[in-house]
Amino acid sequence: MSRVAMEYKAQQEPKFKVRKHNRCPLCGRPKAFMRDFNMCRCCFRKLAREGKIPGVVKSSW
Repeated sequence: MSRVAMEYKAQQEPKFKVRKHNRCPLCGRPKAFMRDFNMCRCCFRKLAREGKIPGVVKSSW
């Protein structure tokens, strides 16, 4: 679980744009962020498995 202070700080506009740090809006995870889907890999896997992300299907061969 992420710290509340760090989540709040990530929501603030930084002084310089290069200081922006992406966090998952669902769980607050700072690492393994996927920009295409705007969430971390853990939340992405969970929602993709449940079929809640359109166009994403589990591969099998």
